[in-house]
Amino acid sequence: MFRKSVYSVSNLKIKHTMGGWFSYVWWGGDPDACDPISGLTKREIHAVQKSWAPVYANPVANGTELLKRFFRAYPNNKTYFKMLTNISEEQFSENIQFKAHVVNLMSSLNLAVKNLDQPEVVAALMVKIGDSHAKRHIKEQNFHELKDVIVKMYIEVLKLDATTLAAWGKAVDFWYKHIFVALNSSR
Repeated sequence: MFRKSVYSVSNLKIKHTMGGWFSYVWWGGDPDACDPISGLTKREIHAVQKSWAPVYANPVANGTELLKRFFRAYPNNKTYFKMLTNISEEQFSENIQFKAHVVNLMSSLNLAVKNLDQPEVVAALMVKIGDSHAKRHIKEQNFHELKDVIVKMYIEVLKLDATTLAAWGKAVDFWYKHIFVALNSSR
């Protein structure tokens, strides 16, 4: 039987079962409470950030691999990348414009992941991405196709568990919600 207690931390009363107080303090609040803006819990944010760390450890190589997989799965998306018009996949890494796009993509993803605990900031970043991509006539479908590739790559390469994949799905849905608002209002 668990012993129930009430503790006061900074004038905040916390009811918990044994071990709950430490968890509350460690997480900086209820780890399972959903943020009203992002829809993510602190546990889900932690899972996304933890699983992102090995990907961002080598951003150019992993971003290049992601886009190669994207173009293989959805070749029509390559038409949005003028710098790739007449070059083979093996030459992508040598193309400075492509490499710059990879760095930008991975940096944007990193900012979105690292700042999930500040959903208002992430929402503003996503609106900028939506505005930028609207100018290039990118559609929601293109983003959904990218999500599909990311999920498949994460399952195959990182072997993520279902809980972490679900957290990623919620994070990407949160990002896309704000990207799509900007993407569709700019037309």
